[in-house]
Amino acid sequence: MMKILFISGREPTYVRNAMILKGLRRQGVEILDCTDSSASYFTRYVISLSKYILKRNNDFDFVFIGFLGQPLIPLMRRLTSKPIIFDAFLSAYDTMCFDRKRFKPTSPTGRFFYWLDKYSCQNSDTILLDTNAHIDYFTNTFGLQKDKFQRVFVGADDSIFYPRDVKRGNHRFRVFYYATYLPLHGTEYIIQAAKKLAQNEEIEFKIVGKGPQLKKIRDLARRMEIKNIMFIDWIPYENLPLEIAQADICLGGHFSDIEKAKRVIAGKTYQFIAMKKPVIVGDCLGNRELFTHKGNALLVEMADADSLANAVLELKENESLREQIAEAGYKTFVERCNTDAIGRELERILKASKDHH
Repeated sequence: MMKILFISGREPTYVRNAMILKGLRRQGVEILDCTDSSASYFTRYVISLSKYILKRNNDFDFVFIGFLGQPLIPLMRRLTSKPIIFDAFLSAYDTMCFDRKRFKPTSPTGRFFYWLDKYSCQNSDTILLDTNAHIDYFTNTFGLQKDKFQRVFVGADDSIFYPRDVKRGNHRFRVFYYATYLPLHGTEYIIQAAKKLAQNEEIEFKIVGKGPQLKKIRDLARRMEIKNIMFIDWIPYENLPLEIAQADICLGGHFSDIEKAKRVIAGKTYQFIAMKKPVIVGDCLGNRELFTHKGNALLVEMADADSLANAVLELKENESLREQIAEAGYKTFVERCNTDAIGRELERILKASKDHH
């Protein structure tokens, strides 16, 4: 039986970390858990490292560094001779300099994030990312060898997200979306699409979430005098499946034309297909790795409100297409993205790494 030591920069309940831990345990992998759930990044890193120091003399096969582990790797490489498996999940450089535009790429901070991504990958034995498109970005941007990388989809927890019948009061056609309102998500295109469908009184949009662009998006909806969107600030995570269950179709995204949006599959998309809902996603390299147009999803042009509005209308008017996409999406989830599928993929990677070392 394999045994790993797991440490990460984010808490173990963060979706990506939670799926990896649950998937590995499902395959019988023993885990020495060095994670922490403190609110501040700094505290998490300090507590996680002190847990590692207490457990470092235990016997284990790998150090598995989970999401937001970049800052841990310079230290971990010095503290262990074991192979390091690193779930990069995203690029700190790309997130800070291009996605959120906090720093210029050529600024000292931008250069530091570039170095941190590159160094952490160079000093890991195996690197995990969520799509092949994302792997291409890393190898091209940081000049890394491709054979170090392995794709592991994000997936969704099938003990939380599974098909269920929920009746709701009104009989309008509900389009559901939730987000943390980052520029990456392209929520403004959903607002514009809703406006284009305003004449169709049977269609309603429900958007849940809060985040940096919430005020900007609400102001846009107010200026456009939109009446067919319900904005809900937030709902507890455990109530999310009930909201999804009440939807007729779900918007997976991402809908912006930010480069990163084209490389990834949104986490919510996995949750929607896990609940057998027909989804609309952006037509990009990332989504194309799992979805085909009118096969198991409806793919729309990125940053294009017309394309999105037309897709909503098409699904509303074609019940058999909705059912077919929902069924095919669910089948994709069960075969490739549920907890067992993610666990099997991780176990395969661990075994290959063990053989290699």
